[in-house]
Amino acid sequence: MSLDVTSSPFNQEQIEQLSRLLPTLTNNQKVWLSGYLSAVISKKIQHTSNQVPQMDSQLVSAGGPSQRTVTVLYGSETGTARSLAERMAEKIDEANFMVIFSALDDFKPSKLKKTEDLFIITATHGEGEPPDNAISFYEFLHSRKAPKLEHLRFSVLSLGDESYEFFCQTGKDFDKRLEELGGERIYDRVDCDLDFDEQAAAWMDGVLGILKKATDAADQNALLSQQKAGMNISENPVFSRTNPFMAEVIDNINLSGRGSKKQTHHLELSLDGSHFTFKPGDSLGIYPKNDPVLVEQLIKELEWDAEQDLSVNKQGEKRSLREVLLSHFEITVLTTSMLEKAARLFANEALTELLEATNKEKLNSYLKGRDVLDLVTDFPPKKLAPKDFVSILRKLPARLYSIASSYKANPDEVHLTVGTVNYVAHGRKRFGVCSSQVATRVEIGDKLPVYIHQNLNFQFPNDPQTPVIMIGPGTGVAPFRSYLEELEETEAKRKTWLFFGEQHFSCDFLYQVDWQKWLKAGVLSRMDVAFSRDNDQKVYVQHKMLEKSNDFYNWLKAGAAVYVCGDEKHMARDVHQTMMTILRQEGDMSEEEAKAYLQQMRLEKRYQRDVY
Repeated sequence: MSLDVTSSPFNQEQIEQLSRLLPTLTNNQKVWLSGYLSAVISKKIQHTSNQVPQMDSQLVSAGGPSQRTVTVLYGSETGTARSLAERMAEKIDEANFMVIFSALDDFKPSKLKKTEDLFIITATHGEGEPPDNAISFYEFLHSRKAPKLEHLRFSVLSLGDESYEFFCQTGKDFDKRLEELGGERIYDRVDCDLDFDEQAAAWMDGVLGILKKATDAADQNALLSQQKAGMNISENPVFSRTNPFMAEVIDNINLSGRGSKKQTHHLELSLDGSHFTFKPGDSLGIYPKNDPVLVEQLIKELEWDAEQDLSVNKQGEKRSLREVLLSHFEITVLTTSMLEKAARLFANEALTELLEATNKEKLNSYLKGRDVLDLVTDFPPKKLAPKDFVSILRKLPARLYSIASSYKANPDEVHLTVGTVNYVAHGRKRFGVCSSQVATRVEIGDKLPVYIHQNLNFQFPNDPQTPVIMIGPGTGVAPFRSYLEELEETEAKRKTWLFFGEQHFSCDFLYQVDWQKWLKAGVLSRMDVAFSRDNDQKVYVQHKMLEKSNDFYNWLKAGAAVYVCGDEKHMARDVHQTMMTILRQEGDMSEEEAKAYLQQMRLEKRYQRDVY
């Protein structure tokens, strides 16, 4: 039986996805899927991503006595918080509660008065700021318009990075404000570092346990229906963030020419056998290894036996100390939390003094640009056992890279654009963990543990009438290479405009041949480039935007969607301010009108950013 748009209820994109998926399924998987769909159809669930429907107290899950509606909202910059929120919504649905699921900005604040159980999963962006798709809700909740919420039960799961000063600040702010408005916290807020899986799972289970106990609505219908249908778990492994696929390196090319002050690598990996799919805008997570030289220096400094066995997880799996420090724990970043734990172990008076409240500025200064080797050198511990030492370290997190290739064009491969990070700080040369591994230690034939990270906050428009403006200096151009390669493969017709910037035309023009090919073929309609070091006066992408401000504004008026990828602190902020300037100059708008225009673009998904 063939699938096509005319003889099925699916659209063209769904047909393509199903056509890729179905041939890969085993008979057991097909039986499981058919039974699962039969069970799901019998349930009623409100589940939205772009628009939240009206709540209806008569809508309840099949078989469950609870009339309460559970609302799961997320604030996500890269898609991680959204993925966790989806998982939470699924768990709540399986427990036979009604579920409303939405981004924070898509949830109408007026509905808070009727909301009974609210669970927020949010990341923190920049200097303690809410993610883009949480800004308007955050501002409303902290305004005078926010209603009293004595009827509300809530809990917050907060995602962050302990290496930043304002760790999990957005989640902390939501948690505090909901309590101030009269809400009842039914489960304590959990603040997650980069290694969030176990904490997030425990938070979900804890919240669900309280929900079930409070409403006596627990049931096992989903599990029973699976057993009755004779569903079997597939013997084929499912690869994911917690079970990464070992991808073989098939090419590793230095894109930077002679004379470049940078080193940017084009990495190609084989995904054959992974069953991964992805879209332009998605990322690939790589679990890297620490620099072996740094590991040996650390072991030598502490005078330890590199072959001593240590446990690496709660299951008691053991590895040598050298392997533990190479592959399992973060040793290149210091956090306040780590230093506090170290102070209890090291018995070093100078370290204890550094952590005193009066030394906050000095502490923040110390944390910048230093690593674990600095810590044990500057504050030598007394009789420190390796097992106690690794207990204070964070797990080595994956590094996310925007995918630079199209799945439709290369279904068994994934391409990445990796800029090597190295710098000198505090008298030593420092190296990016994953980027230096790619640049100096990864050979063709090696294998890297990887997974696909869907970035649902950076998705290109389906409507072919929507013009697309892409702004991606340096390695930020990666997702746009993916998108244009896909347009070429599918022969889609669309107006596209790319702004690219780097230091030098002669040695830093990444993927120059690709852009020229796509310009000639009409896949890329326009391209403006800025090479900042080729002239006496530095020229960046925002200057090129201003040069073409009238055309840029006309594209916006025609409904163009704008995508920005790359450095957040400088480039992305400068680009944002330049768009504000263009709207004021060309659109004759006030500051407030220009700000509102860009905010509306964000709400319409016409202004999306993937910044770091």
